[in-house]
Amino acid sequence: MPAHDEIARLYGPWLARTPADAAYLFNGYRGSWWVAGGWAVEAFTGVRRKHGDLDLSIPRGEVALLQEHVAGRLDVWAAEKGTLRPLVEPVDKALPPACGNLWLRASGVDPWEYDVLLVDVTASTWIYERDARISRPLDDILWARDGIRYLRPEVQLLHKAPGLRPKDQGDFEACLPLLDDAARGWLARALEVAHPGHPWLDRI
Repeated sequence: MPAHDEIARLYGPWLARTPADAAYLFNGYRGSWWVAGGWAVEAFTGVRRKHGDLDLSIPRGEVALLQEHVAGRLDVWAAEKGTLRPLVEPVDKALPPACGNLWLRASGVDPWEYDVLLVDVTASTWIYERDARISRPLDDILWARDGIRYLRPEVQLLHKAPGLRPKDQGDFEACLPLLDDAARGWLARALEVAHPGHPWLDRI
């Protein structure tokens, strides 16, 4: 995945959105949504960090609900392997099977506003996209503050673990002292299964 600045150069700029903006957008939404990425880490730790964009998540099976909810306000684009395609047909025909993200903006001349990650959920169970042996009830991977649901820090760190970018290491350092025993234990077991030998294991 190119860096944020390179993505903006190629595909256009992004507005600086916040979880409060997302809560306004999703008011009345009939599906499930939550905040992931750096904003989820910041909400948990209270440590301010730089944000390239706002990462939101919905279950993959609820794309049609999202399209319906934002219709007339934001266009929905499928982002897949460096290509972008507007979802102007019924979602079962327009959404590429390997598509992992949706980008939202008001029109072709407007900045991008939201990056929505499509998450694999079977019934009410979340499944780790890189290793299906790791799963949890959907409600167990989320927590809430001020009416906004966020991805739990140990799950967010699992998603960040393969990259080991400086910002991922920074998020790990900020979260680790605040994780309780249950969260630490879950993260350690998940890393041992999906990413054996990961350097974070010695710290957990």
